[in-house]
Amino acid sequence: MNILVLGSGGREHAFAWKLTQSPLCTKLFVAPGNAGTAQIAQNVAIDPNDFPTIKQFVLENTIEMVVVGPEDPLVNGIYDFFKKEPSLQSIPVIGPSKVGAQLEGSKEFAKQFLVKNNIPTAKYMSFTAENVEEGYMFLEALQPPYVLKADGLAAGKGVVILNEIEAAKAELKSMLVDAKFGAASTKVVIEEFLDGIELSCFVLTDGKTYTILPTAKDYKRIGEGDKGLNTGGMGAISPVPFATKEFMQKIEDRIVIPTINGLQNDAIEYKGFIFIGLIKVGNDPFVIEYNVRMGDPETEVVLPRIKSDMVALFQAVASESLASINIELDTRTAATVMLVAGGYPEAYEKGAVINGTESVHDSIVFHAGTTIKNGQIVSNGGRVLAVTSFGDDLHEATKKSYQNIEKINFDKMYYRKDIGFDL
Repeated sequence: MNILVLGSGGREHAFAWKLTQSPLCTKLFVAPGNAGTAQIAQNVAIDPNDFPTIKQFVLENTIEMVVVGPEDPLVNGIYDFFKKEPSLQSIPVIGPSKVGAQLEGSKEFAKQFLVKNNIPTAKYMSFTAENVEEGYMFLEALQPPYVLKADGLAAGKGVVILNEIEAAKAELKSMLVDAKFGAASTKVVIEEFLDGIELSCFVLTDGKTYTILPTAKDYKRIGEGDKGLNTGGMGAISPVPFATKEFMQKIEDRIVIPTINGLQNDAIEYKGFIFIGLIKVGNDPFVIEYNVRMGDPETEVVLPRIKSDMVALFQAVASESLASINIELDTRTAATVMLVAGGYPEAYEKGAVINGTESVHDSIVFHAGTTIKNGQIVSNGGRVLAVTSFGDDLHEATKKSYQNIEKINFDKMYYRKDIGFDL
């Protein structure tokens, strides 16, 4: 079958890499893609949010499945767009409906869903510019640190954690009154801080049943030892060593099953991935957030560990027959390290020529922010490449990635040398 993947990052390159391994995949297109996807699929210069142009391309190229990488098209309703168009109705879209995508598109919607379904999460309240004074009072009732979250999509940068009450009040004003994150922060969720260690749980659902994919842990801060500014993610490992069988059972019983049941009870159409951001407090899991797609860079360690045919998995999601499939996993550890542009996550330059990727052996290089210019691969984003390796344990996997990173270079290249340090 002909398949279209929407997106241009490391996650989408990982999907393309996995889908092209399937004998069921005849031709793969990626819109808009990057220099990595160009090597294994056909890139198409289409914005993932330009639904009319996507429709035209899908019909002209006999596309039989659409896999949505980023959250924006899902929140904007691409699933519903296909459902409503008679000529597109038979083409499965891997991703939730517009209402389902609100689990990521609105922090308040997600918190209400969690509370309604008795899923463990931090206590919270929501505020707008109209009741910002009440927000100040709520902050004063909490113990530091203070957690403020822009309600809408803010490209992974809408969460702020502060230790000082005055700084927290100033941040709340900045978000609500001064529109720091634009429309995304017209409403802000303030919640209690949960102290523990984070991990990501990934679920694939056909709307009726589900399968739990490998766990992963990503590293968000730019600096070593988890210091400095938040980023889209500087690396990830899978599986998570502390996610024991007993702990995973708690996640399934207290979080995954109530989530799937909650979607069904509310008649929310959902055929795709649920990324559950968790924190382990003591020995109990709490939900920090939902995402309605795979994470990045977690995808770069989760997908390589799935031995099963990805196209067959997606077909089962589309036909609501996921219960009939047993997912086969690689038991080894996978580790990925992000190579980023100098200055990221603040101002950085694009267009740096990338050398050495062809010298990498025994690791997979996933392209994130790259493009082809004058026949050369150049940087085209803050996060540029992800180098993923397998090992019998965390030490071996990370060591292999770091050894191969030494073969790669571009101007002002930076990466964290401590991925997995806390495990």
